[in-house]
Amino acid sequence: MSADRELSENPPGADEVDAVERVVEEVRDEIRHGHVEDDVTHVLEERLHEVGVDLRPERIDDLAEDIENDVST
Repeated sequence: MSADRELSENPPGADEVDAVERVVEEVRDEIRHGHVEDDVTHVLEERLHEVGVDLRPERIDDLAEDIENDVST
């Protein structure tokens, strides 16, 4: 069973949710300060992988879109 399938069948625990929220906030903050010029989806995916969180690509795309919408306002 793939990690993506495992995550879709088993909701993430509190630690994983906290890690995702922390990474999202870090990426959002870095974009606001002009430190991220690469594709947000790619940066987010790399950062989540670094902290041991593997989300489905669709979920990463959704989070990246939320970040982009937030920093553009």
